[in-house]
Amino acid sequence: MLDVTTFNDRVQIGRHFSVTFERTLRIPDDGREYPLPPSLGHFPVRRVADYADRVPPAWREHGGVFLPMYQREAMWLNFSGAHWRPHALKVALGKVNALSGKPYHQCLAAGEQDYVVAPPQPWLDGINAGDGFIKQFVAMPLGQGYTVEGQLTGEETHGGLQLVVFDPKPGRFPDQAPHVASLRARGSGAMAPACAPAGAVAAEMGLAAGGRMRQQLYPDPHGLDTWDEANFGRVYVHIANSEAWTRITGEPLPPTPVDVRAYLAAGLPWFDLYDDHLGDIGASGVLAGVKSVDELDAQHVADGVW
Repeated sequence: MLDVTTFNDRVQIGRHFSVTFERTLRIPDDGREYPLPPSLGHFPVRRVADYADRVPPAWREHGGVFLPMYQREAMWLNFSGAHWRPHALKVALGKVNALSGKPYHQCLAAGEQDYVVAPPQPWLDGINAGDGFIKQFVAMPLGQGYTVEGQLTGEETHGGLQLVVFDPKPGRFPDQAPHVASLRARGSGAMAPACAPAGAVAAEMGLAAGGRMRQQLYPDPHGLDTWDEANFGRVYVHIANSEAWTRITGEPLPPTPVDVRAYLAAGLPWFDLYDDHLGDIGASGVLAGVKSVDELDAQHVADGVW
């Protein structure tokens, strides 16, 4: 098993892989196609074990970490790892695979690839929408039918994220760095190497589908047989709403961006990718039917729910 540790709002899984959870703007869900927005800083991350007497029972059961998100705020996952020793990574929203849309299971699948390999995959901004696009991760309360998990399973019982990282099999890659190298992070510098009870507050949020943006999900360049499925590390990432975060930790939330106009007013760039040569894993027929938050809001109005 790979050890899971946290430091400086970073989750480290094994010796050579880590992930940060980047705060960003929810792009408009207006039918247009958008490139990747930049990071506005890491989400703060705290260990469930450090607040065991204050968190919801389900969080204690799974352990892991938790972070705060404002409703409909967006997040992307920033992967950091040694270029000479990649890892396979599965990402689930609740119990739904973020790449295939199928129920989460432990085994890696190659036919319809349900995992990414990092590197070369530098980040993940949302669920697989196919043809070089994703639908952005945005946060919504559980129980209202917005989440990917709720739309595909009819239940919203788990919420948050599940990340499972698989080490390569022995001998496939070096155990020590052949030389020092760094990868450029999106919109910034180099990537790093690898309290009262919440009470009646509805603490947990889930991830819904936001606007559509361009992002390649790269095919596994090494092959399924590269990965040691018996040697993995798992972390559950729970999402708290703003009130619950403050009540659990005693910390205020940092301010959140508002809309694309805020980016433009601040002169912040939007980033494009030049990665067509790496290919894309293709569409998920299941996830193609997941509706975005704005689409569900419009449906509620049309149905007279609001």
